Amino acid sequence: QVQLLESGGGLVQAGGSLRLSCAASGRTFSSSNMGWFRQRPGREREFVAAISWSDGDTRFAGSVKGRFTISRDNAKNTVYLQMNSLKPEDTAVYYCAAPTGGLSSPWWSFAARYDYWGQGTQVTVSS
Repeated sequence: QVQLLESGGGLVQAGGSLRLSCAASGRTFSSSNMGWFRQRPGREREFVAAISWSDGDTRFAGSVKGRFTISRDNAKNTVYLQMNSLKPEDTAVYYCAAPTGGLSSPWWSFAARYDYWGQGTQVTVSS
């Protein structure tokens, strides 16, 4: 079992920044990567970013590329999502997720490929 705990959400004005953290515990050694997803009001859950534990390879959704960065601290089993130049449309509940075992990068953006999810953290961007 893998437990994921997000933190760092909150209320910020447009143009501001937030950093989300996701601390993983349990059988994390078997997960090849971590992903961040978000669910905006009235919409389905969507991919935001993902990172490989081994080599730090990253992927981003087009809507956040250039504004968000993702990083990891292997020693702490923690992944970070740095969100800059936030927009009101970034308002959502943000979730981190981990697969069981290996997941090749073409599949990183597919929520159905992830087996473990955090409880989510609310990010609200005011205009």
